Amino acid sequence: MFTVTPHLYRETAIRLREAVSGCSYFSGSISFSSDDIDCKLTASLVICRKSLDMPEEELRCISDIVPVWWHFATFRDGTEILNDFSFGDLKEFML
Repeated sequence: MFTVTPHLYRETAIRLREAVSGCSYFSGSISFSSDDIDCKLTASLVICRKSLDMPEEELRCISDIVPVWWHFATFRDGTEILNDFSFGDLKEFML
Protein backbone atom coordinates (compact mmCIF):
# COMPACT_ATOMS: atom_id res chain seq x y z
CA MET A 1 0.00 0.00 0.00
CA PHE A 2 1.22 3.47 -0.88
CA THR A 3 1.43 5.93 2.03
CA VAL A 4 0.21 9.42 1.17
CA THR A 5 2.78 11.81 2.63
CA PRO A 6 2.16 15.33 3.99
CA HIS A 7 3.97 16.62 0.88
CA LEU A 8 1.44 14.85 -1.37
CA TYR A 9 -1.50 16.16 0.69
CA ARG A 10 -0.04 19.67 0.36
CA GLU A 11 0.32 19.28 -3.43
CA THR A 12 -3.26 18.00 -3.69
CA ALA A 13 -4.57 20.87 -1.54
CA ILE A 14 -2.82 23.50 -3.69
CA ARG A 15 -4.36 22.12 -6.88
CA LEU A 16 -7.79 21.60 -5.33
CA ARG A 17 -7.81 25.16 -3.95
CA GLU A 18 -7.17 26.44 -7.48
CA ALA A 19 -9.93 24.23 -8.90
CA VAL A 20 -12.58 25.36 -6.37
CA SER A 21 -11.62 29.04 -6.55
CA GLY A 22 -14.77 31.05 -5.80
CA CYS A 23 -17.08 28.02 -6.11
CA SER A 24 -19.57 26.77 -3.55
CA TYR A 25 -19.78 23.36 -5.24
CA PHE A 26 -17.14 21.38 -7.11
CA SER A 27 -17.61 18.27 -9.19
CA GLY A 28 -14.65 17.17 -11.24
CA SER A 29 -11.10 15.87 -11.21
CA ILE A 30 -7.60 17.15 -10.68
CA SER A 31 -4.57 15.22 -11.89
CA PHE A 32 -0.88 15.76 -11.29
CA SER A 33 2.43 13.98 -10.86
CA SER A 34 4.67 14.09 -7.83
CA ASP A 35 8.02 12.32 -7.87
CA ASP A 36 7.32 8.94 -9.53
CA ILE A 37 3.59 8.86 -8.64
CA ASP A 38 0.69 10.05 -10.80
CA CYS A 39 -2.32 11.18 -8.78
CA LYS A 40 -5.96 11.84 -9.60
CA LEU A 41 -8.60 13.15 -7.21
CA THR A 42 -12.16 12.87 -8.48
CA ALA A 43 -14.73 14.43 -6.17
CA SER A 44 -18.04 16.13 -5.62
CA LEU A 45 -17.63 18.67 -2.83
CA VAL A 46 -19.69 21.33 -1.08
CA ILE A 47 -17.43 24.31 -0.35
CA CYS A 48 -18.41 26.41 2.68
CA ARG A 49 -16.93 29.90 2.89
CA LYS A 50 -16.71 32.67 5.45
CA SER A 51 -16.14 36.38 4.95
CA LEU A 52 -13.07 38.12 6.29
CA ASP A 53 -13.27 41.92 6.39
CA MET A 54 -9.97 43.42 5.33
CA PRO A 55 -9.29 47.16 5.14
CA GLU A 56 -9.23 47.21 1.34
CA GLU A 57 -11.59 44.32 0.52
CA GLU A 58 -13.76 41.51 1.77
CA LEU A 59 -12.22 38.05 1.35
CA ARG A 60 -14.22 34.83 1.11
CA CYS A 61 -12.08 32.00 2.42
CA ILE A 62 -12.87 28.31 2.76
CA SER A 63 -14.26 27.45 6.20
CA ASP A 64 -15.20 23.82 5.51
CA ILE A 65 -15.33 21.27 2.73
CA VAL A 66 -18.04 18.62 2.80
CA PRO A 67 -17.26 15.66 0.56
CA VAL A 68 -20.33 14.20 -1.14
CA TRP A 69 -18.19 11.62 -2.93
CA TRP A 70 -14.47 11.27 -3.65
CA HIS A 71 -11.84 8.88 -4.97
CA PHE A 72 -8.08 9.45 -4.80
CA ALA A 73 -6.11 7.22 -7.18
CA THR A 74 -2.35 6.77 -7.28
CA PHE A 75 -0.48 5.23 -10.21
CA ARG A 76 3.11 4.13 -10.76
CA ASP A 77 4.13 3.28 -14.33
CA GLY A 78 0.46 3.27 -15.35
CA THR A 79 -0.57 0.73 -12.71
CA GLU A 80 -2.95 1.80 -9.94
CA ILE A 81 -1.58 1.37 -6.42
CA LEU A 82 -3.81 1.18 -3.36
CA ASN A 83 -3.20 4.09 -0.99
CA ASP A 84 -4.14 5.28 2.50
CA PHE A 85 -5.55 8.69 1.44
CA SER A 86 -7.84 10.32 4.01
CA PHE A 87 -10.12 13.21 3.05
CA GLY A 88 -9.97 14.37 6.68
CA ASP A 89 -6.19 14.69 6.39
CA LEU A 90 -6.55 16.64 3.13
CA LYS A 91 -8.98 19.06 4.82
CA GLU A 92 -6.27 20.00 7.33
CA PHE A 93 -4.20 21.35 4.42
CA MET A 94 -7.23 23.10 2.85
CA LEU A 95 -8.53 25.07 5.82
